[in-house]
Amino acid sequence: MESTTFALPSTPKQIAYARSLALRNQTLLPWEVQQDRRTLSAWIEVQANLKPVSELGRLPSSKQVAFAERLARIKRRAVPDECFRDKGLMSKWIDGNR
Repeated sequence: MESTTFALPSTPKQIAYARSLALRNQTLLPWEVQQDRRTLSAWIEVQANLKPVSELGRLPSSKQVAFAERLARIKRRAVPDECFRDKGLMSKWIDGNR
């Protein structure tokens, strides 16, 4: 008996998700990877664990901003402008003003 393995084709959902990850991480989605379900799944796993490269990934969330503004009103202070451009700074400001 022969032991042959057959590659299952990637699903449309897999390909769509992989394309969105490729856009988010600003990387190329190789054609060869798209042909096999297992290979694409491994590629997706690696890309999903990467941090986004985009500018939006650095911005604070709307919940962070709302909480910081609420704290600022209570403490009668202003949230520094640079905190609105970096979620790490916003987090530090919130921790320091609780």
